[in-house]
Amino acid sequence: MIRFAHPEYFYLFILIPALAVFYGLAFAYKRRLLQRLGDPELVAKLTAQVSRRRQATKALLTLLAMALLILGLADPQIGTRLETVKRKGVDIFVALDVSRSMLAEDVPPNRLEKARHEIDNFIDLLQGDRIGLIVFSGLAFVQCPLTLDYSAAKLFLDEVEVGMVPQPGTNLSEAIKTAMRSFVSKELKHKVLILITDGESHEGDPVEVAKQASREGVVIYTIGIGSPQGAPIPEFDRYGNKVGYKKDREGRIVTTKLDVLTLEKIAFETGGKFYISSGGETELDKIYQEISRMEKKELASRQFTQFEDRFQVFLFLAFFVLFWEGLMSERRRIRRLRSRLMVEKQT
Repeated sequence: MIRFAHPEYFYLFILIPALAVFYGLAFAYKRRLLQRLGDPELVAKLTAQVSRRRQATKALLTLLAMALLILGLADPQIGTRLETVKRKGVDIFVALDVSRSMLAEDVPPNRLEKARHEIDNFIDLLQGDRIGLIVFSGLAFVQCPLTLDYSAAKLFLDEVEVGMVPQPGTNLSEAIKTAMRSFVSKELKHKVLILITDGESHEGDPVEVAKQASREGVVIYTIGIGSPQGAPIPEFDRYGNKVGYKKDREGRIVTTKLDVLTLEKIAFETGGKFYISSGGETELDKIYQEISRMEKKELASRQFTQFEDRFQVFLFLAFFVLFWEGLMSERRRIRRLRSRLMVEKQT
């Protein structure tokens, strides 16, 4: 099987017919100039040492070398080889709050968009760790299972939006329980949960659930996104235009506040840490630095079929052809030239 790593270089093949036309015009122009010099027989004798066949051959060699160079630039890959790749790391679930309170704009452009941007940058830091994504509000479900395919994880992250979980509210307990059920390993280590939320849990006892997670070897890092002072929750019409802010039954604007205390307790119970989301987005960098110091386990050992690059062969042939073309003279060989002159004398 053969394929080309950079097929875009095939567009350069248009230069070959263009160069062939150039050579044809140049040879025709030379013939016209020679015809203008005088008597054709005299001109033929004066230019007897020059071989038109050799001139054409040198032009063809140049065209061939160019074609080989283009093929080399396209990087033909022929044949395959098996390569064993072993990765070591930890299993990481990121649980992202998608409740309506995440639309608050105290963190521009809003809490959810800020969180998504931080997670996207966090995925870029990973080196062999498996990553999974959980979304939650009143309920929780796995948006992306644990995977080493970071591009796929980012595709799932792009689909996250407020309202994708039908039950309203913020249930931190359910998010932690879902992560505990979703970790593949039964070992009491190598498991990390990063909980990103505004922390206003309205159901269950997330601190007690965090204690259960700790007994199963799960380390939870919490990131509070939003401000402790609170911010209103915007409301939008079906066209995406802001039409005001959420109000309670008495007509007062509802504000959503960051629950720092609950998030600190969850992290403390599992040996993790609590961070408040900052404009510099350094909290996930710090978390990954701590994760990188954890004991690693082998997460995958796969055999990949790789194509072998063969561009060197075509480049070598191209330079060989150019070298040959450079050594070739346009003059006829002496023996052939003498034979031709003798024939002309006899005639």
